[in-house]
Amino acid sequence: MEKRSRNAGATRQAILDSSIAAFTRHGYNGVGVREIAAEAGVTAMLVNRYFGSKEGLFTEVVDVVFAPPTVVPVDAEAPVGMARTMAEALVARTAIGAEHLGPFELMLKSAANPRAAEIVRAGIERHVGARFEAALTGSDTRERAEIGLAVLAGIWLMRSVIATPALRDAQPHQLADRLSAMLAVVVEP
Repeated sequence: MEKRSRNAGATRQAILDSSIAAFTRHGYNGVGVREIAAEAGVTAMLVNRYFGSKEGLFTEVVDVVFAPPTVVPVDAEAPVGMARTMAEALVARTAIGAEHLGPFELMLKSAANPRAAEIVRAGIERHVGARFEAALTGSDTRERAEIGLAVLAGIWLMRSVIATPALRDAQPHQLADRLSAMLAVVVEP
């Protein structure tokens, strides 16, 4: 284990960075505090001092990972523009060779644990779900936002993880057109 200098902020960030990578790669059940600590160059006791427990650490990871916008924009345009913006972002972020979408991977790999699923659900509601819902007008905004998120997650899963040939090899502009039309149904009042 590499000896770290005494800098509380840097140590906390190293633990957080290590845990984001570990939980995203292995899911909640697939990694322990000792492995996270070793990667951060600290002891498991120090991880618990900063975050209370593995669950507390995971809760913070979910907040950090779901807070930045990845596909659902912060300042949504008119509903039709919002659907197109999200469709284009998802197509680009799920292209072969694109940077992985950490929030989706974290969600997928941790969903088997009931408590981790609760934490992920709360993170989605607090961040991406709240952004999506706030951008909608009309009735049933929460339900429509969750339908939209389900469509986005389904496309991500089928295109990036399972890599079905039709979605994996689709022409980006054509796929964005079709996805935009699907999303327009839920974003337009």
